[in-house]
Amino acid sequence: MPQDFFGIEKELTTPLGKRKYYSLQQLAEKRPEVKTLPYSIRILLENAIRNYDDFAVTEEHLETLLNWKSTAGKKDIPYTPARVLMQDFTGVPAVVDIASIRSEVARKGKDTGKTNPVVPADMVIDHSVMVEYFGTLNSYKKNVDLEYQRNEERYKLLKWAQKAFTNFSVVPPGMGICHQVNLEYLAKGVIDRDGYLFPDTLVGTDSHTPMVNGIGVLGWGVGGIEAEAAMLGQPIYMILPEVIGLKLTGALPEGATSTDLVLTVTRLLRDYGVVGKMVEIFGPGLEHLTVPDRGTISNMSPEFGCTDTHWPIDDQTLAYMLKTNRSKEHVDMVESYAKENLFWRNPEDQIEYTDVIELDLSTVEPTISGPKRPQDKILLRNAKEQVIGLLKETHSRTYIPVQERTGVWLNEGGAVAEPITVDGEIKSVTMKKGDIRYNLSDGAVVIAAITSCTNTSNPSVMIGAGLVAKKAVELGLDVKPWVKTSLAPGSRVVTDYLKKSELLPYLEALKFHTVGYGCTTCIGNSGDMMPEVQKAVIENDLVVCSALSGNRNFEARIHPNIKMNFLASPMLVVAYAIAGRMDFDMNNEPLGIDSNGVEIYLKDIWPTQAEINELMDVVVTPEDYKISYEKIFDGDETWKELNAPEGNIYEWDNESTYIQEAPFFKNISEEVPEPEDITGAKVLLQLGDMVTTDHISPAGKFQPEHPAGQYLTEHGVQQRDFNSYGSRRGNHEVMMRGTFANVRIKNKLASREGGWTTYHPTGEEMPVYDAAMKYQADNTPLVVIGGKEYGSGSSRDWAAKGTTLLGVKAVITESYERIHRSNLVGMGVLPLQFLEGETQNTLGLQGDESFDILGLSDLKAAQEVEVIATKSNGDKIEFKAKVRLDSSVDVAYYKHGGILNYVLRSFLKD
Repeated sequence: MPQDFFGIEKELTTPLGKRKYYSLQQLAEKRPEVKTLPYSIRILLENAIRNYDDFAVTEEHLETLLNWKSTAGKKDIPYTPARVLMQDFTGVPAVVDIASIRSEVARKGKDTGKTNPVVPADMVIDHSVMVEYFGTLNSYKKNVDLEYQRNEERYKLLKWAQKAFTNFSVVPPGMGICHQVNLEYLAKGVIDRDGYLFPDTLVGTDSHTPMVNGIGVLGWGVGGIEAEAAMLGQPIYMILPEVIGLKLTGALPEGATSTDLVLTVTRLLRDYGVVGKMVEIFGPGLEHLTVPDRGTISNMSPEFGCTDTHWPIDDQTLAYMLKTNRSKEHVDMVESYAKENLFWRNPEDQIEYTDVIELDLSTVEPTISGPKRPQDKILLRNAKEQVIGLLKETHSRTYIPVQERTGVWLNEGGAVAEPITVDGEIKSVTMKKGDIRYNLSDGAVVIAAITSCTNTSNPSVMIGAGLVAKKAVELGLDVKPWVKTSLAPGSRVVTDYLKKSELLPYLEALKFHTVGYGCTTCIGNSGDMMPEVQKAVIENDLVVCSALSGNRNFEARIHPNIKMNFLASPMLVVAYAIAGRMDFDMNNEPLGIDSNGVEIYLKDIWPTQAEINELMDVVVTPEDYKISYEKIFDGDETWKELNAPEGNIYEWDNESTYIQEAPFFKNISEEVPEPEDITGAKVLLQLGDMVTTDHISPAGKFQPEHPAGQYLTEHGVQQRDFNSYGSRRGNHEVMMRGTFANVRIKNKLASREGGWTTYHPTGEEMPVYDAAMKYQADNTPLVVIGGKEYGSGSSRDWAAKGTTLLGVKAVITESYERIHRSNLVGMGVLPLQFLEGETQNTLGLQGDESFDILGLSDLKAAQEVEVIATKSNGDKIEFKAKVRLDSSVDVAYYKHGGILNYVLRSFLKD
């Protein structure tokens, strides 16, 4: 049970009654260094103090946090978030696992009613809608209907879980995206639970979870295994981060938006280097930035590379909470607790940061970013010149002035420029759409998307986009006929205030109709371009562009045939849809000509901040948020009519190719088995340096000739319905067949790249999955050998889950990426590390040896074990390896066969 290690438990009188809390103010009297800690570190300190039990959280952890200045970046700490946030792609496997645990509890005859998430978890179904239909009033309904058709099996599982689990809520499709729903509704600022107050903290299974930092809530994205562990009450272990202070001064100038600011900050922090660190904002500039502005910046934390971007609680936080319909009593409680317990932003605090960077907000200019990274900042005034440079330097196009190739569509019967197809020059193709003829050329904008996540949570830029549309329509402007337009708000509140402001009809007049309330274009759910445009782009190898208000524009992410992608504010997305091309000077070229022959420029349709604020103050009200969120969990009629299983135990369908009961827990012993030595193991893969989780984890498209594709074909799935690995994460049979199957993985035991290996007993080369199954048939354990930084990249739970399902008992490498090492332990795979100065090469390992790993019966954290590799001729290579079970908690998880088995046994015991 948690203990009050420092003796600092106190009581606070709040509008909601008396509550207990752990007082950092009182601790500071004993340990003055508390008052110099960054606010984000104070939250982590309170978290550890409150959860101290001398096992998962020890005195050493508390001292590590108190001595943050000297221990940051060096030592591990535990983190027990107050809640978990999931989206549907990454959340489905977690639901499958917990449902599978409950099935095993039922088979053991135990109480299944107690088998629930220990920590509250919210899932928002927002990652499955695709922009197949656009530009019409029924686009939204058609896209949602198609979404349900494609994802019915997954959604039935989630609807079952919505009723079957306590401490678990599901926001159905079409209600909003997880980050905006989190910011506007789920986040509490301060948690009131079991008679205690403490800071609202979370982890999410989406990398943009830090958006909620804008409201003073500490949280970031993690992989599925860490999220499941957190849901089941287990702490997450992480390196105590360094904290970079970002000091803001001044105020944004007229014409600059929060999007321009975030793209400026992205470049600034990328250039500095904040990977693995936290960023904390301070300085007088905070006074001029609202929570939506702050959330826009924090959303982009993964693009900076930092863990999160934290804004301490202040007056702006309280104002936003009231605006979004949090109760007055709750907001007053947040204020009193934050002020009493050193979480209120105090400009007089003498915070010690790892380092400080400064930005004067008054220097921010209108900005876009691209063509393939969020940090590729381009000032709008230089955009045309730089896009031309990209066409020349990256795509070897000799630039031709727009007048000679036409970027302006022409009416039928008008003069049309001849197509230009000379090698090395700008390419242009004559097109026809109805009565309109136009030339589609390099540099054309073919997708213009006001997409959810980063910007649609900010009424300022959304109302700004509506005003741009209104002024444009009133002056007779229209989008170009080759541009696919879309509006995907992050919550229904956006639609409400756009309707109230009477701006939505103008956006729709420019074909920015609502296509869905979900993550669309910036996760690659943009759908295809217009058919005739896509055909022309592919056949003529045109270098076309997208303009989107999202956060990611990586190569091939938006669309595989769109070679240049640019991030911009929603207002500029509308402008670029009207311009129709990226090689356009927004400051000096006319967007069009009105019926009187007057040229219209961007400045003519750009609203002032005063115009935006005046309208925003009238149309954005707490009542809007109340109406949208009071039935957020109910869903639409399609969700209500979805025929999902009912009951305490999920009805597994053995024929389903989407959802299968997880095999990790079946027939688990109630007693913890003692670890045994690994003997006679064969090498499944022998890999080099920097093998990433993308190499290991299933990803991309199914190839019909590969094991996963064969499995789907054998189960009657047509190739057109294969869908993606992401959509089938709830079926281990599919996912294990795709583990180590990346087309670029280089296994020294195979003659070719891809998911191939040698099956040693016969010397035959075959897919990794096929070889693993042959080894399993004769009970042969497996090992994987690697080099430096094994498992680097994003945390991917199936990189560890697939490894264990293939029968891999140990991985031996030179070093590990921190999270993947933890995930291997969490799935019961033993991570071993060569001793300093030794590698697979220096030891002469060829990969055809049999391995014995000895000394596991008396397992301790960080011990050394003996490894004997026996060649076919009987020669032995003997060496020591370090066990990368770094704590007593790691040892406990490994003995249980993984963290979920550890939790399952606790359910069985209770």
